[in-house]
Amino acid sequence: MQKSSGPALGSYWMPFTANRDFKQHPRMLVSAEGMYYKDIDGKPVLDATAGLWCVPLGHRQPKIVKAVQEAVSTLDYGPSFQVGHPAVFAFAERLIDYSGNRFGQVFFTNSGSESVDTALKIAIGYHRACGDATRTRLIGRERGYHGVGFGGISVGGISANRRGFGSLLTGVDHLPHTYNLEHNAYTRGEPTWGSHLAEDLERIVALHDASTIAAVIVEPVAGSTGVLVPPKGYLKRLREICTAHGILLIFDEVITGFGRLTTPFAADYFDVEPDMITSAKGLTNGVVPMGAVFVKSHVHDAFMHGPDGIELFHGYTYSGHPLACAAGLASLDIFAECDVLAHARGIAGYWEDAVHALKGLPHVKDLRNLGLIAAIELDSIPGRIGARAFDAFRRAFADGLLIRVTGDTIALSPPLVLEKTHIDEMFEKIAAILRALD
Repeated sequence: MQKSSGPALGSYWMPFTANRDFKQHPRMLVSAEGMYYKDIDGKPVLDATAGLWCVPLGHRQPKIVKAVQEAVSTLDYGPSFQVGHPAVFAFAERLIDYSGNRFGQVFFTNSGSESVDTALKIAIGYHRACGDATRTRLIGRERGYHGVGFGGISVGGISANRRGFGSLLTGVDHLPHTYNLEHNAYTRGEPTWGSHLAEDLERIVALHDASTIAAVIVEPVAGSTGVLVPPKGYLKRLREICTAHGILLIFDEVITGFGRLTTPFAADYFDVEPDMITSAKGLTNGVVPMGAVFVKSHVHDAFMHGPDGIELFHGYTYSGHPLACAAGLASLDIFAECDVLAHARGIAGYWEDAVHALKGLPHVKDLRNLGLIAAIELDSIPGRIGARAFDAFRRAFADGLLIRVTGDTIALSPPLVLEKTHIDEMFEKIAAILRALD
């Protein structure tokens, strides 16, 4: 428990937090640099989660700090409706280049949740623009996480995020998730079992008819539910089925985008071409909130053949904010200048070995990894799902390590700039915590 006094805690309603528990046992961070936070007592805390999956380049990167400082002293805000500023166009061009010029346009949002809802609206609008106005149905996946907007929780498949908010959007169906402990426990990388689960999309198409379906949205690697790596060939098969039936395929890469799998996007890693990619998090290294939807030109161009005037009645007050663009441009510079993806590829094997060295420790039920992401799934305490992992979270923070837990799974996603010494420190502490858990 932290000792130093801090601000009063009652006024702030914290997101995705057990507020009553936190305010009795607060965990406060006050600064960050590189791979470490410092807590309110000045103790270093190794960041094993890149914040919330969103700091791939490490904390307080001087180039990003300078870029944002210069931006706020020059243009603190610029509207994006019928007006623009140079940085937003420059950033969009750089992002298209970063994607390997596989996409034509970028639509800016402020978060992953907004990126998802934007992509869903674009998908429905695209079909309407093409004369297929009956295509309004959206297909998500069980255990999927697509943010917290009504569109995102409707196509999402995590029960706790859905059950308290009414009937959600109509016209939504879900693919089965791909996790199977019996067949895929302790897999290194992509499981070999489960590609056949993509065939369930054919069942859904037969049930509803392709003429009613606008888009399928999936996370290439399901992150927030506990790092579910797709079976080999699964995503390619989804692409084939979508193409055969004229359905758009959306990859939610809010977590996997910007190097998490050691490639620019998961689409690169799996060699699959979606029609849209949703992104956020690593887009600005977490410095200024921002999201982006990457769109294939054929989708964008469908909107450009209607009457003169506004083509898409959608957007946000802070779309393409000058400070976010500055942070994003500086982040792309660092990715290129420091060859961050090559570093991530070079250390991924060491990371994988460290993850799977935990096999056989108390309570460990499964280990999963891909790129620089991993999951340690624990046996649950009967009648208290999530309690064991949350105990691990508390113990880790007290020992100077920030992890993330979901249910009884520990999810790890460190900054891509970590070194072997950081991996050693991380897993030595995790191993000790696992041995100490009840």
